[in-house]
Formats: sequence, C-alpha cells, structure tokens
Amino acid sequence: MNLRIPGSVWFRVAAMVAAAAGVAALLWWRGPDWGTVWHAFDAVKWYWVAGAIALNLLSVVWRTVAWSTVINQALEPPHPRFMLVFSAFSVGLFANAVLPGRIGELARVAVLTRKLRLQGRGNGTWAALVGTVFAHRLFDLVPTALLILYVLATAKIPHWAIASLLVVGGVGFGLFAFAFVSARHHNRSVLEGVGPVRRLVEMGRHGLAVLHEPGPAAVAALCQTLGWVCQLLAVYVAMRAFDIHAPLPAAALVLLLMNVATLFPLWPGNIGLLQAAIALPLRQYGVPAGQAIAFGFGLQAIEASVGVGVGLMFLAREGLSFAMLRRMPDASEAEVPDDENAATAQREEESRERARVAG
Repeated sequence: MNLRIPGSVWFRVAAMVAAAAGVAALLWWRGPDWGTVWHAFDAVKWYWVAGAIALNLLSVVWRTVAWSTVINQALEPPHPRFMLVFSAFSVGLFANAVLPGRIGELARVAVLTRKLRLQGRGNGTWAALVGTVFAHRLFDLVPTALLILYVLATAKIPHWAIASLLVVGGVGFGLFAFAFVSARHHNRSVLEGVGPVRRLVEMGRHGLAVLHEPGPAAVAALCQTLGWVCQLLAVYVAMRAFDIHAPLPAAALVLLLMNVATLFPLWPGNIGLLQAAIALPLRQYGVPAGQAIAFGFGLQAIEASVGVGVGLMFLAREGLSFAMLRRMPDASEAEVPDDENAATAQREEESRERARVAG
C-alpha cells in the first residue's frame, strides 16, 4: 500500500526551516558576543589551516581505500579502478556538503553505477553498491568505539554528551550485528531465475560480503581507522589555527560530537547545530564562547572545503550537473536491461571523450 500525506513535501520544508530558525534564534539570543566571534578570525594562523585541509584530504583517501576494498568483495572481477571509486566518493562528499539528508551516499552509487554500465555490468550492480555503502559505514564503528573509549578515559565530558555517545554506540553495534547476519558472498547464491525484487535484495546482501571475509574486513577497518586518525589530527591542528591550545582529548571529544551532530542532517551542513556541538565541549576546557563558536565555523569550513573542492572537480570530470545530485536513483534508473543500452552508453561516453580533445 502506497500512502501519501498531502503536502508532505511542504511539511518537511516547513519543519526544516522552523528547526533552523529555532537554532539560529537560540544562538543569537543565548549565544556569545558576536563581535568577539568575528574578531576571532583576525588571529587565524593560515599555515595551520592548510595543514588541517591536507589532513582532511588524506582522510578522504584512506576512506576511499576502505570503500574500494568493500566493493572488491561485493562485485566479481574486473573491479573498478581506484580513481573511479575516488571520483564517485568525492562526488558523494560534495552532495552531502551542499544538500540536506544523505543524498551523497546514493550519489556516489549513481556515479559508480553509471561508469560500470559501460562495461555491461548494470544488472544488480546498483543494489550491490548500496550494500557496500552500508558496509563501509559500518566499519566506522571500529574507530568510533576506540575514540569513545579514549574520550571516556581522558576527556572532560559534559553529562549530556555521555548519554548521546552511548546511544549512538549501541545503535551502531546493533546495525552491525544485523548486517553481519544478512551478508552473503556473491559466490554463494544463485540469481538466475529469481524475480527482480528478490534479485535486488540478494545483490544488496552481496554488498555486505566483506563482513564474512576476515582479511579484507580487517583491511577496510584499518583504512577507516586511519581516516579517522587523520580527521582527529585535522581537528587538533585546526584548534592551533584558532589559538586554542586544548589537549588532544579535547579534539577527540569535538570530533565525536561533530559526528553525532551531523548523523541526521536536517539542513545543509546543520549550520548552527554543529557549531553548538563543537563549542559546548570546548567550554569544559576554558575556551571563551566567542572563540569556540568561531572555531566551529572555521572547522566546518575546513572540512567542507575538501568535500566541495574535490567534489566539484570530479563532478565536472564525470560530466554531471548539480541538478542531477538532487535525484536519488532507484533500481529502475540504475539497472541496464539489455546490451543495447550499454552500447548506447558506450557511444555517448566516447562522444564526450572526443569532445574533450582540443581541436
């Protein structure tokens, strides 16, 4: 049964605007002296900012290696090249930075599926890649658990933050257990003769195949952990850029609460909510409110600069437009029903390649 709520789109827009307005009003009336916030940018050390951007870019590389490892277990050879996976991952980062919701997760699947069509591998690939995105996110549980233990042992944690971290950790491990039970290797099931819905479900389970492969799973978990280590160091370096000399545990607490605040994006970037989540733990370390809020805006800009900058570059490289990112592809849009469509896509791609050649 397909139930539709009249005006549901407008209701969601109104709810989003109301929530954003509420956060903005709270920050304006109960927040710091905004003159202090703007003046905090006058003393920013830009060489530290450059270092934080470089560390964030390195984090993206490690996380892409992890996703590539997951994909290689979900799809039969030949596997997608690393630069193709990196391109799709970067476009997804851009979509997550500029659009509400988790559009970027499906955007990277759409970019990669579009390229694999040219190899005649459209059927079932979309569902399998969606499964790999879910599995890739599950490997965040390893560095998250380590970071939570480190923060609990070393950082000054507000009481309200302890409950949030425990809830997020519990839900995450519940999802991991469900995914582990659901995972299926592509060599252990027969897809011929099954209906389209069953085929999509099975291919989605193939995307979780890495969970039953100890070696590749360990590699993916290690790469995700290295990505988080780079992000932690980026937060620590960014704190130095804003003349905040809190210890490494403070940076770890900021990183954790940042991820909690962006877990459910209510509007692009969760601007306002994210700054509050960053500033409140820093107040435990004696950082003035204005300086902490300024650091929140600066840290978000540093992280967004990587996603937006690299994402825009690969968006242009793939010949895609910003409007296309607003569409969340479903199975019918992502699948290739016959070889004729694949040949047509091949001809279109060759035409685009010839158009790029000078003269």
